[in-house]
Amino acid sequence: MIRVGIVGYGYWGPNIARNFHGVDDCRVVRICDGNPAALGRAQKALPGVETTTELREVIEASDTDAVAIVTPVSTHFELARKALENGKHVFVEKPFTATSAQALELNELAERKNLRIMVDHTFLYTGAVRKIKQLVKEDALGKLYYYDSTRVNLGLFQHDVNVIWDLAPHDISIMDYVIGEKPEAIVATGQNHVCEHEHVAYVTVYFANDIIAHLNVNWLSPVKVRTTLLGGEKKMLVWNDLDSDEKVKVYDKGVEIENREGVYDLLVSYRSGDMWSPRLEQTEALKLETHHFIDCVRKGETPLSDGWAGYRVVRMLEAADKSMRKRGEYVCL
Repeated sequence: MIRVGIVGYGYWGPNIARNFHGVDDCRVVRICDGNPAALGRAQKALPGVETTTELREVIEASDTDAVAIVTPVSTHFELARKALENGKHVFVEKPFTATSAQALELNELAERKNLRIMVDHTFLYTGAVRKIKQLVKEDALGKLYYYDSTRVNLGLFQHDVNVIWDLAPHDISIMDYVIGEKPEAIVATGQNHVCEHEHVAYVTVYFANDIIAHLNVNWLSPVKVRTTLLGGEKKMLVWNDLDSDEKVKVYDKGVEIENREGVYDLLVSYRSGDMWSPRLEQTEALKLETHHFIDCVRKGETPLSDGWAGYRVVRMLEAADKSMRKRGEYVCL
């Protein structure tokens, strides 16, 4: 039986608690939050689970094997470090830490103590992203040319981070997983018109193998859009996360180049074939994710979204922030 303590029962905490509570051979033993009203909601949702406002009753508890940290990013490092030092495995909300130096320190500490870290990159466990990864791995799209994602909506404006740190961790973690290549550099631009932090941003990521990725994140859009395009040599793919029926569509479309002798003899022909929508697994992503974490803790295995995946994402967030501060300067990774 893996016993889990949860720190933070605000917006996302109830979802984390509910899913850990539903895992076989796992028990949520204690929930900590500084807000008594939040603890009242926890007691109603999970009768019999202890609640507390004292952090040490979770972090230092002898009856806890793992700690789920569902708090603002500024608190992640200290909470995770204390949990690891007390011999607890750690499940932590995205983004992993506020700096890559903090992420590196936590990973090294976990390795020294033979503990697991898992970062809550929930989208990696969706049926859509798992299918896209499968298609890329099987070379169904051919050599990848580009990755283009748009994640925009009206709100929610955050008070502690800009739109890149709020929304881009989703897309960067997906890109990191699907492409599976090391990025070379990042260029980012953004603006804050109505609040202290940037609410609209554009991030471009360059890879060594000529793949280019572009991310558009925005809190001030009149419509909600969750669309990702992948262009390959053989086929192209569209993932619309708001489409309830056909989230992923694969198009047999592309271009074929024939280069004859002479500068002006470059011939481009266009290919247009069928479109098909693959069947996707419908299991809730967070359910798969929490089961995976408990399984990794039990077996001593490395989670898919481990601390090093979290470190890579934070490094790219830092680079994007640095580039944006310098009006789109090219930042090498």
